[in-house]
Amino acid sequence: MLAAAVAAYVLADGSWQLFVLLILAPDLAMLGYLAGPAAGAILYNAFHILVWPVILLFVGFWADNPIAIQVAAIWIAHIAMDRALGYGLKLPTGFSDTHLGRIGKGR
Repeated sequence: MLAAAVAAYVLADGSWQLFVLLILAPDLAMLGYLAGPAAGAILYNAFHILVWPVILLFVGFWADNPIAIQVAAIWIAHIAMDRALGYGLKLPTGFSDTHLGRIGKGR
């Protein structure tokens, strides 16, 4: 999925400056953890599920908007990169607890 998202970004003629600028942007949702682990998990997961970037991708195609397509491809690449590295959707018990298992020690 990561390779397909990067390929789609290249085909959408995206700039690498934009890619570098936005590739980690979904991780700003970690700021939700300042309100506690349950709120943090909800906000983090909201930005790390595929439904939103896929909707943005379809809207981008429908509206013939290359920026929307490029942002969607970057977002999908970020999610795919996270999953490839073992970072899953967060559980309300804490940042290290994910649907793929525990991040860090004892993994």
